[in-house]
Amino acid sequence: MGDPGSFGIEPAPKFVAAQDLREARETLQKQQPGHAVQVDVKFITPIGGTGKRFYQFTAIDDCTRLRVLRVYPRCNQKTAIQFLDYLLAKLPFQVEVIQTDNGAEFQSQIHYHVLDRGIRHVYIEPATPRLNGKVERSHRIDNEEFHRMLDGVVIDNARLFNDKLQEWEDFYNFNRPHGGLDGQTPNERLKQKTRTRRKP
Repeated sequence: MGDPGSFGIEPAPKFVAAQDLREARETLQKQQPGHAVQVDVKFITPIGGTGKRFYQFTAIDDCTRLRVLRVYPRCNQKTAIQFLDYLLAKLPFQVEVIQTDNGAEFQSQIHYHVLDRGIRHVYIEPATPRLNGKVERSHRIDNEEFHRMLDGVVIDNARLFNDKLQEWEDFYNFNRPHGGLDGQTPNERLKQKTRTRRKP
């Protein structure tokens, strides 16, 4: 088979180059909403003995810690694209960079979908989840404060799960203080940053 480039097809990069990582870190240091959004997927253990599997797609804004959550019954590039479009419609600011790991759900189809939306897609290096540390830590909070509360609750469809998840997302963004934000909620940090950007 010939070189993919000879057919006008550019393969998605397996991970971002070192120079791109440096540029991404510089972008993160600017600390403005939307400069970098980390996205990851969490497998949800079957709840209530139903045996049904769910996959939680999570996005977290690096600056404000504002999160968008959604569960799907499958984890593939199709659901990743659906989540991306849902995420971009929901966030109250423009996104410049989407950062993901190298999972199968984040390969060429979603990569070019992100680019088509005018957004950079940065892959972290393989086997380095610490580079997506904010979304990873937020999943631990989910385990400790949300999923634990669902013990014994029967949830057998994605719609019902998303209703519960939306309640948790609202609490996380609007009511839960965060140590990494000096006790602010993500929404309070967003308002602070928005006021700062509007100053002449």
